[in-house]
This record gives sequence, C-alpha cells and structure tokens, in this order.
Amino acid sequence: MVKIIDKLNDKIAAGEPFFSFEYFPPKTDEGVANLRERQHRMAALGPAFCDITWGAGGSTADVTLDVARSMQQEVGVETMMHLTCTNMPVEKLQEALAKAKEYGITNILALRGDPPKGQDHFEAVEGGFSCALDLIKYIRAEHGDFFGIGVSGYPEAHPDVIVDEPEAMDKNYWADIAYLKQKMEAGADFVVTQLFYDCDRYFKFVEDCRSVGITCPILPGVMPVMTHGGFKRMTSFCKTAVPQHIADALDAIKGNDDAVKARCMAGWLECVWLTCGRRSAYGISLGTMMCQRLLAGGAPGVHMYTLNLERSAVAILENVGLIAKQQSLADGLAAKQASPAKQLVAA
Repeated sequence: MVKIIDKLNDKIAAGEPFFSFEYFPPKTDEGVANLRERQHRMAALGPAFCDITWGAGGSTADVTLDVARSMQQEVGVETMMHLTCTNMPVEKLQEALAKAKEYGITNILALRGDPPKGQDHFEAVEGGFSCALDLIKYIRAEHGDFFGIGVSGYPEAHPDVIVDEPEAMDKNYWADIAYLKQKMEAGADFVVTQLFYDCDRYFKFVEDCRSVGITCPILPGVMPVMTHGGFKRMTSFCKTAVPQHIADALDAIKGNDDAVKARCMAGWLECVWLTCGRRSAYGISLGTMMCQRLLAGGAPGVHMYTLNLERSAVAILENVGLIAKQQSLADGLAAKQASPAKQLVAA
C-alpha cells in the first residue's frame, strides 16, 4: 500500500518538484462519466496524487466513495479521499473508512468540514466530532498507521477566525498555527493549504510553521481563476485576501473578451488565449506566475484545485515546465472540433 507522504518525501529528497490535482463529486451520472474521462487524461500526466472532496455537509458521500474507488482502481492514480465531521456520527465515519480500505484507498484528508447548507456555524452532530483533530485521533486509534493522513493549512488563518482588528487577527493566526501543530502531533503527515493569491502569505506561513516545529511538507493550494463571478464567490466565502493588482485586472476584463486578450503578455500566452478561451487566459497567466514564484521560492510542488476542469490546470503546469507540452495548437483545435462531447464540464 502506497502512502502519499512517502512519495512526497522521495520527490523532495530527489529535488524533484511535483504536482497534484483535486476534484469534487459531480451531481449527475453524466458529470461522473465526464469527470472519469478527464481524470484518465490527467492521470497520464503523472501527478503525485489526486484527491476528491467529500461534499458540503456530507451530501455527496456515496458519490465521493464511488469516484474515489474509480480513481484508485480504474484510473490508476494514488487517491486521497477527503473525510469531514459534518453530519457524520462515528458509525458513518467508520463505514466510510471501511469502504476506503476495501477499495485500496490508503490516504485520507481529515477535515472538520463546512457547516451544513442553511447553517452559519459548524455544530457537531450527535455522536460525531467537532474538529479535524478529533477525527485524526480517531483514525489513528482505530486504524493505526494504515492510512496516510493529510490536513488543511490556512496561510491567512481559518475563515472562521479572520477578523478586521489587527491585534486580534495576529492572535488568531498564531492560534491557528498552534492548532495545526496539534494535528501533526496527533498523526497527520502533510499539509495542503487553502487557496490564496498572495504568494508572500504562503512563504510567511511556511516560515511561521517551521518556527514552531512543524517540519512536514506544506503544499500550496492553487486555484486558477476560471470566471470573474466564480472568483468573487470563492474568495468571499474563504475570506481570501486578493492583491489589488489582481482585483483591478479582473474587474477591468470581466465580460470583455478583447480586454482579456490585451492582458495577455505575448509568446506562449497567445497560444494559451487561442486554445483555452479568452476568458481563461488571464487566469492561466496569473496561475503560471504564481506557480513559478512558489516553486522558485522553495515550495516542494503545487496542488491544483481544478474545479473538475482540465485545460487551465494543465496549461499552467505546461507553462512552468512540470509537464511536457501535450499537443500543438492545430491538434488541440482539431480534437475540440472532432469531439465536442469531450469538452463538457463535469456537472
């Protein structure tokens, strides 16, 4: 059985930067089928691992388990399954872990989870856990070292504790790092960060984690900008700080394809603009520059939040040299025209 932490440590020791992909469970059977086809192509690119989210409030548990099984057994990629405490009494947690074992899944991302839909604050379900720390302790107590365990890290602190007052915010930030250390001491193996758009915050977060004795790999989570509206919703929900130059650039090009093209910097970006669509070109440019800076600054790899889409994440990884260019512009356009069904977004 392969643990992701062992693969990561081997790559870090060899000085080999890596990448990974994250997906979420689609809502329809057609979406699941489209995602599986996309995962086969993306797995062929050589990610260190891929992960699948649990879904808000545990609402997609069955789909998550089925997609995770397919990823591990059929797609053939090392799979990490998210597991949350939301609406999950111990009996359901045990059932999910037993299924993971049955499917050959040996890696879990242990999370508290978001509040169920319609609720503003997280509340532990009767017979369940209130935080990721308790979930980690439970997994280790019940299953020993069978599972590799990843956890989340927050370069800007958890959204629940982000406040405007500087002194209180600093206190909350360091309390969040202290809690992360507790998760590592309880048996977690590595950290994947929340999305961010200011690379300096990632570097500071890593430095601050090292200062308190957290020595594990800390993978930066990178979410390419797909649409202006989606970007605004996600950064608002996560309370993500957006550098002013990024906010200004996105505001200037929302709904304006010509302006998007004008923002492209020439060279490879001209190809990106043609092959990936005008609206995504700035997102690819930004994602490329972020990944270049992260890797140059010492990040061991990058974890791509794909939103179940392929082209933006792949284009970014091509541009930073983590994967080889897949095909020429002509080949890409021909494939798109020949197989329009393959371009469907997993719903």
